[in-house]
Amino acid sequence: MFLCLSILTLIKPYLLAKAIIQTTHFEHGERISSNKHRKLLVGHLANMHLLQRLLLFVLHVVPGQLCLGLDPDTSSNVHTLGSKSGDRCKTFPGDSNWPSDNIWQQLNVSLGGVLLKPVPPAAACYPNHPSFNPSTCNFLLTNASRTTFYLDDPLTVGTQWTQGNTCLASLNPTGNCTQGGFAAYVVNASSVRHVQRAVNFARNNNIRLVIKSTGHDSFGRNTGAGALSVWTHYLKDFEFIPSYIQPGGNYIGPAVRLGAGIQVWEAWKHGADLNITLLTASCPTVGYGGYLTGGGHSPLSSKYGLGVDQILSLEVVTADGEALIADPGGPNNDLYFALRGGGGSTYGVVTSFVIKAHPAINLTIASFTFTLGSTTSGPGSDPIVTNSSAFWNGFDAVFKFGVPTADAGGYLWTNGIPMANATSFLMQARVQLPGFTPPEAATFVQPLLDELDDLGIPVVLTTPPTTSPFSARTPSGGGGFGPGNGRYASRLFPRTDFEDPVQFRKAMDAARAAVEAGYVFHGLNMAPTEEAGDVDKHHPPAVNPVWRTAIMHADVFDPTNFGTVTPEQHKAAHARLDSVMGPIREATPLGGSYYNEGDVEEPGWQRSFFGSNYDKLVAIKKKRDPGQVFWAPATVGSEGWAVEALDGLPSQNGRLCKV
Repeated sequence: MFLCLSILTLIKPYLLAKAIIQTTHFEHGERISSNKHRKLLVGHLANMHLLQRLLLFVLHVVPGQLCLGLDPDTSSNVHTLGSKSGDRCKTFPGDSNWPSDNIWQQLNVSLGGVLLKPVPPAAACYPNHPSFNPSTCNFLLTNASRTTFYLDDPLTVGTQWTQGNTCLASLNPTGNCTQGGFAAYVVNASSVRHVQRAVNFARNNNIRLVIKSTGHDSFGRNTGAGALSVWTHYLKDFEFIPSYIQPGGNYIGPAVRLGAGIQVWEAWKHGADLNITLLTASCPTVGYGGYLTGGGHSPLSSKYGLGVDQILSLEVVTADGEALIADPGGPNNDLYFALRGGGGSTYGVVTSFVIKAHPAINLTIASFTFTLGSTTSGPGSDPIVTNSSAFWNGFDAVFKFGVPTADAGGYLWTNGIPMANATSFLMQARVQLPGFTPPEAATFVQPLLDELDDLGIPVVLTTPPTTSPFSARTPSGGGGFGPGNGRYASRLFPRTDFEDPVQFRKAMDAARAAVEAGYVFHGLNMAPTEEAGDVDKHHPPAVNPVWRTAIMHADVFDPTNFGTVTPEQHKAAHARLDSVMGPIREATPLGGSYYNEGDVEEPGWQRSFFGSNYDKLVAIKKKRDPGQVFWAPATVGSEGWAVEALDGLPSQNGRLCKV
């Protein structure tokens, strides 16, 4: 590194020429071998004997990369040595071989000016920070979450404690605002070339690499202290393909090609404009990259399967910096398998997908609630009852109705919510039925309402079910988004646990116990079978096979604000959550957990998140990323590394090292 820096001023013009040469090739995603790289450079320096000898020394002593790390050869996995913790850890700010400001600036030039060094937005709330601005701080606390501000911020993550809570917005902050578990630098990627150069730079300088889009994540997979972040939020390309023939697959029909940064609300808008339906999440601000690679459930899952079942082809930048196409018929079908449910932040950076386009369809919803309270109300769409047995029997009846709802192609959305005094409870239900008219939906839900009435819960639909095109459901921008500070865990309930009376009783008792203990039990009944997803039997996805037999996915939300507790209180709160999840897991022995909505400390996460596919996925990880360029917590093959978090929690506020 000393030699490289000492000759920097001498070779700067030739470094610029080299950058121009490689940019020409990388615009088209072409891989440049080390031999080609050397020939190009030596040719340009043929008449400069002294500089030529210096550059050849660098190129041959440090094979496969320039010591400055500007435009590394994509075929090399050689890492720069000399970090504070040796090869055991990723290079970290303050290490002797952390790239200098000048080197980062050279990277920025090669990227066309899209390298960012952002500070946390909440720095505006800290009087001793250079970014202190009371007006901005007030905006963050009052209006920012109603806008796209946080979605459009390169650092913000949806779950703040995963960053270490080192810079929280407050009118009266304590301590200092620090970068904590936020990335040190961010590449605002709007092209494949941007992604390639970020991957190459991080790999050849042994810097931790993280991938972020919108910030929706509960694990901390989208942030990391001292990391270079690839921000895919602005990969927004979209193309409608009227007749797509899947290479090596069985799909022929309409499709779209969309960038990994497209959000649900944008997909809805495109769908409405084209009179088509794209399978999406319910939350309008979720980005497609993480949604699809992790599984992807939807109100349409009983009809069209999971998000992974929509993927016909994808483009991904792998650890060697190559931009590859993965589909059933090509040489990268292992990645086509792994990136459909085997998780993001693991095998590469997905830059775009080709997914199925379905005919336009309406989503019709019948909604009601009922409450266990201290007074009784008359019939209506939100009655109150005082009989505890009636309430909990109604709780069971609603969940049981999830089976016929899923079998009809629907999606039953529910919440069991503890009220403030811990003796009152609220049950919310939305029976969502794709393709039904409002009268058909009312007729469909009536047997459940009759059963509830027989139990003493006089639910009546005082307004008819609502209906609207699935692809026309939200204002521009998705309605806003703000970071939170909670934790939750999830469980996939197999159909057998609903059809067997003994197992159903155990499952409902465990769910009730969670609500009575102060947790929100959020259920989503669906049947995303292989038949619903029209899965190619020769090329199934890597998503946990438990999804195919599941009848409900449920989240259990902890009410603790993890931004206001000590590390010891955090650990105790999580232990309580885990104790509530224990009976739920025991009641569903053949179940699992949803990778995109799980607990980073899920017991036995390898099988819980990935099921019987885990060993195959590990083999693909080792083949495609032997140097662990991509790492995130509780992802395939991540066991050999861990973050040495400063707070002793499973946050990303610390150095990433081998264990």
